[in-house]
Amino acid sequence: MRSARLHLALETGTVVLPEQGMIAVYRPRMGDDLSGLPGGRLVVVTGFKPDHEHFARTCSVTPCPPYAAALVCLPRSREGARALIAQAADEVAKGGLIVVDGQKTDGIDTALKDLRGRVDLSESLSKAHGKLASFSAGPGLEEWRATIRGIVGGFQTLPGIFSADGPDPGSALLAGTLPKDLGGKVADLGAGWGFLAREILSRPKVKRLDLVEAEADALTCAKVNITDDRARFHWADATIWRPESLFDVVVMNPPFHSGREADPALGAAFIQAARRMLAPNGSLWLVANRHLPYDGVLSDAFLEHHEVAGTGAFRVIHASRPRFQPKGAKR
Repeated sequence: MRSARLHLALETGTVVLPEQGMIAVYRPRMGDDLSGLPGGRLVVVTGFKPDHEHFARTCSVTPCPPYAAALVCLPRSREGARALIAQAADEVAKGGLIVVDGQKTDGIDTALKDLRGRVDLSESLSKAHGKLASFSAGPGLEEWRATIRGIVGGFQTLPGIFSADGPDPGSALLAGTLPKDLGGKVADLGAGWGFLAREILSRPKVKRLDLVEAEADALTCAKVNITDDRARFHWADATIWRPESLFDVVVMNPPFHSGREADPALGAAFIQAARRMLAPNGSLWLVANRHLPYDGVLSDAFLEHHEVAGTGAFRVIHASRPRFQPKGAKR
């Protein structure tokens, strides 16, 4: 979808790239075709680890502003989109081209409306259920810059990360269900900005907590929110991350969207990852939307699992005795 608009814009002269200088592409996703751009001059700027690793195979992922031009791939969050556009305006040389592209379902109409009046925005090009427009880098977007902010509970977050305004209901339910005698070596998969981590670390029997988070901005906030010496932080895709040693407990509220549509396979991959990294007598504490079909994968991954708490929307599951322990993992 994005490539259709980009190719049309380049073919028609709606977008004219500079002949020299590096071109930044902010927050593309796996599946985005960037072949219409000059590969040797591309820098992909993204804090999402799976996308970072994907594009690292074909182009630079090391930030090196100032850039001659930029393409901003619009995220779904309105605040996140504003912060990303402001980042591009700061990092592209004054007068350089900034192209903003996104799907209608991701709020491109709102983003372009927000830009008009602040910058001299071009006419938009519409194709493949989305839009593309451009402007020249310069002042006017300073108010949109990402700034860390305080929320209830003394936590700090950044715009655009999951549940930036406060803990989501699922995580709150899981936090209230975790046993008081939770202990040993614990992993928090998809740790976000640290809400569950703080609850876990309130248990004195916890010896170590590994926070695994794919979104760099969320992990940055977690490092601010969690100052306990028992915590270790990992910028990683939890579904493929391998710990140095097996855990006694895994706690998680796994994501279940890989795009706009629900993708239960993502949560299933988290469950299988937990199975691989748990000791033979280890256990999983999981919260999930009630409608998600996780029972089959839980049965495949653990000898025992049952619901221990729930609401009409969520359920907390305790699973124990993981199947098929990995070979050679250290205890």
